[in-house]
Amino acid sequence: MGVLRLRFGATEPSTKGTATYDCNLVAFIPSLKGGHELNQWFERLTEQVALAHDEATVKATLEKLSREAGFGAYAYLNLQAETQTAISNYDVEWQQRYFEKSYALIDPVVRSARDQLEAFAWSNEASLRMSRERRNFYGEAGEFGIRSGVTIPIKTGFGRMAMLTLASEEADFALGQSLNPVLAASAVAQLHSRLEGLGAKPTHHTPIRMKSDELTCLRWSAEGKSMKAIAIIENTTYANVAFFLRNAKSALGATSLPQATAMAKEFGLI
Repeated sequence: MGVLRLRFGATEPSTKGTATYDCNLVAFIPSLKGGHELNQWFERLTEQVALAHDEATVKATLEKLSREAGFGAYAYLNLQAETQTAISNYDVEWQQRYFEKSYALIDPVVRSARDQLEAFAWSNEASLRMSRERRNFYGEAGEFGIRSGVTIPIKTGFGRMAMLTLASEEADFALGQSLNPVLAASAVAQLHSRLEGLGAKPTHHTPIRMKSDELTCLRWSAEGKSMKAIAIIENTTYANVAFFLRNAKSALGATSLPQATAMAKEFGLI
């Protein structure tokens, strides 16, 4: 493995070994050489997370280690279907705005993580080539001290992925970092497994707006009831039950009823 280089903001087609996106980032991680201190950081993360017995300890460990590495904040993002959950010490106002405005859909870091699935550094310095939407996004993030960072994405199975970002208020801080992406991915996988095992509650998640009839039908479905049985129990029609469950799946971004019930339980909706 050599050096991963991602070019952003270019208009010409991608060349071999280079990914091009409509955003102004330059990200590179020397994969096997250098990055001694940051590699040690990921080793410590693996060890400390393994010793943590509750989610509060995991979150405290993430915050403590992030600051020790010179990063002001961290964000663990879990992506499933059309929904995202976050465990982060980013400013609460920024987290709320990020999810309410569905910024994950335009966030170049999330897009790059989905496409590359390898650790990368980034900076959010804006350029005139960018759309106004992205310039505004970068400007808002910068107001909350998010100007550069290192992001490590991993696949978590069944079409899901997760990513850990260490963020700095200095625009060029992260680009001076280097690490072993295999070691970093291993540490993030350990973190993901620990958070899942502890049933950690997200600090924020994609807003999900569902009506009581939709939640009721979804809960009965989770209890193993068929749509016909739900219609009898709730004294309504089969067509109404089908309509409510279809809306519930749409609200959750699910493609099947079992997926919708699983997601609703995960988000604490039913």
